Amino acid sequence: MAAIVAYGFYRSMAAFALLLIPACGYLWIYQKSWREKRLLCLEQQFKEAIGILAGLLHAGYSAENAIIAGCGELEQLYGPEEMIVREFVYMREQMNLNRSVEQVIQDFARRSGLEEAERFSQIFQIAKRSGGQLTPVICHTVSIMEDKSQVKEEIRTMSASVQFEQKVMMVIPFLMILYIDATSPGFFAVMYETVFGRLVMSGCLAMYLLSCYLSRKILDIPIG
Repeated sequence: MAAIVAYGFYRSMAAFALLLIPACGYLWIYQKSWREKRLLCLEQQFKEAIGILAGLLHAGYSAENAIIAGCGELEQLYGPEEMIVREFVYMREQMNLNRSVEQVIQDFARRSGLEEAERFSQIFQIAKRSGGQLTPVICHTVSIMEDKSQVKEEIRTMSASVQFEQKVMMVIPFLMILYIDATSPGFFAVMYETVFGRLVMSGCLAMYLLSCYLSRKILDIPIG
């Protein structure tokens, strides 16, 4: 990325070397995006897991045995290496160490960072301690989660095309520079060889980065 920006705006190896320093910030942006994708994947898997637990409780399983039996069903559904499967296996192992089911669910909610898991943990603890019926409570929770998930998916679907257009628009300036270089060699020479030209290109780069930032913030729709 630093090389592309240096070529498009400066045509200078010195600029490339300087751009490598702020370009390291992209690692933080990528890490944040990667974390959000994993959290979304875990949220979808958790919704399926709660549905399986609700079915097992409805069939007469206790909460502890439902989690143990749910491990096998989740492994058949996702495979042994998926996040939710590893989490349920960990919960099963913790219960074998005499930790209560409320504790392992609360621990999962805390570690996962899922808002839905935190709410489910609170509802589960209240129902368990008060001696209430777990099956109707969990079934109602699953229904709410499915409705919320459907709304989120609709929002993502509507914004997906706009996000793709944003990515295309971010690439267009560089394609235009390549096109003009190919069709009119030397047309941009004054922008790379004079002090004033470099100042203008620096201003263009600042405007480009600002537009990328603003477009990202506009499309970053919070889904609570």
